[in-house]
Amino acid sequence: MKLIRFGQPGKEKPGIIIDNKWYDVSSFIKDYDEDFFAKDGISQLKKISAENKLPEINRTQRLGCPVHKSSKVICIGLNYAKHAKETNAAVPKEPIIFFKATTSVSGPNDDIVIPKNSVKTDWEVELAVVIGKRASYVEESEAMDYVAGYCLHNDVSEREFQIERGGQWVKGKSCDTFAPLGPWLATKD
Repeated sequence: MKLIRFGQPGKEKPGIIIDNKWYDVSSFIKDYDEDFFAKDGISQLKKISAENKLPEINRTQRLGCPVHKSSKVICIGLNYAKHAKETNAAVPKEPIIFFKATTSVSGPNDDIVIPKNSVKTDWEVELAVVIGKRASYVEESEAMDYVAGYCLHNDVSEREFQIERGGQWVKGKSCDTFAPLGPWLATKD
């Protein structure tokens, strides 16, 4: 299944893509938020889409981030050896973990605001794994039980802020609009 959120910024509604058509599910689902995922909303959504005639959405609608109000965005830097090599960095012994502010999250086609004094704004496409329920000290064998789905993440960075100015990577990674997500969340199935 593909979950979308459509409409103007701050007024998005939940939708679903079935056979390449967009449908509004806002009469049945409040939003794709923590509550939705924690209460097995994906199973409910499958049932709703199978049992109801859903209103079709005009595909010219703006798409927002497919998840409403993420509680956090955790990223792994230099997450594969080839990337470390191409940046002349050593392969990390431990994962490089950094956060992006929730204000960095935006829709997949929304404008990216380049910060004042930026000289090295850059981007890379990443796979975002959407965790669907609160997790802490999860066994590897149970990890996939916590995954709601996947979406594209355009990881925007201001490299001078990130690398040349010392300190935390967050300075160059967490600017507003620096984490466009979507266009949809693809569920595990």
